[in-house]
Amino acid sequence: MLARVNRGAAHLKPHLRIFGMLVSTSSDRECAVLKKIWPFSFNFILFASTAFMSPFIVLYFQRLGFSGAQIGILTGITPLVTFFAAPLWSALADATRRHRLILGLAILLGIAMLIVYPLLSTFVPILVIAIFINTFFAPVSAFADSATMYMLADKKELYGRVRVGGSIGYGLAAAVAGTVVQNFGLRYAFWGCAGLFFLNFFISQKLEYGQVEDEEPIGRKMRTLLASPRWVLFLIVAFAGGLSLAAINNFFFPYMSELGVRESTMGLALTVGTISEIPLLFFSNRLVKRFGSYGLLIFSMILTSLRMLLFVVAASPLVVLLVQLLNGLNFPIMWVAGVSYADENAPPGLRTTAQGLFSAMVFGIGMAVGGLIGGPVLESLGGRKLYLIFGITTLLTTTLVSLIHNRLPPEKETD
Repeated sequence: MLARVNRGAAHLKPHLRIFGMLVSTSSDRECAVLKKIWPFSFNFILFASTAFMSPFIVLYFQRLGFSGAQIGILTGITPLVTFFAAPLWSALADATRRHRLILGLAILLGIAMLIVYPLLSTFVPILVIAIFINTFFAPVSAFADSATMYMLADKKELYGRVRVGGSIGYGLAAAVAGTVVQNFGLRYAFWGCAGLFFLNFFISQKLEYGQVEDEEPIGRKMRTLLASPRWVLFLIVAFAGGLSLAAINNFFFPYMSELGVRESTMGLALTVGTISEIPLLFFSNRLVKRFGSYGLLIFSMILTSLRMLLFVVAASPLVVLLVQLLNGLNFPIMWVAGVSYADENAPPGLRTTAQGLFSAMVFGIGMAVGGLIGGPVLESLGGRKLYLIFGITTLLTTTLVSLIHNRLPPEKETD
């Protein structure tokens, strides 16, 4: 009897091994899926919240009766806070390894400021609250991108398929936000943004960042990174990206208002632009492989310049909606390329900080300069001339950087 049991057990062993492999494989797949779901969901809600507030911010200032100079200060000075705050938050997280705690605290404090914001109506209090909002929300995208790249492990090229969650969220929320604002008023843009960020607070606690890969001081690694001429040129292109983003995000609705477009149609314009993002982000891994992260960055910036110049000659809202189809090849692809480049070139243990520097150049100094220039230009010259100036500036900056980059000696290969 014992011998028969032993023979039966021996016969079952191969099947048990196969079953174990299947269970293990299934578990690994579920784990991999979950690791993509959390950053995908975070991006979805993050960009949905952006769609609720960002496009309406200048209109809100105009409805309050602020001058072009005041609007320029609000849209220009406050992003400068991002320029300083994003790298500081990111470096603090890399140094202390408390990414979840720092990100969660920043989100909750930012939500509190958003709730208060629309209750104010005079310039100075709004400026103060706006500075606090930018301080707390400055590191959010950098933390999300750092976590995404880590959680993708050896599939980093699929970053675009995670980031497409942001495009879907933005597109869906843009149409809803336009209708909400048209029916209930601009205040609800801020409160809708705050509610969505509250959901993201819980998702932020599911993100993972990994361990520091070595114990070299962060200050030394920062000096090494910033001493690289290629990294400096990359940050200049990121600045140009922020400049163009300020023009498109902050002044697109006032530009459409000049054309006599209603708020609901403005929301539709954002949806049209977002729809074009989805297939390009989904297949962005092929674009990164084809052009490389830096080449794709330059390509997207040239097309961004073209889009702004087309706004100059657009004669009707319908033409503007058609030009919006270029959006998929603009900021979303620029962001995928920039995040990939920052991750590829970050020193060990400095990946969140590298993403923070990239984010600071785009959402910080780039948008700050764009806002400071754009407010007075919009008031004195109107939306068409604004896009002419920004389109030419972005194109010239990108061209100059490309020429300098091509003259640099080849990089030394490192193990």
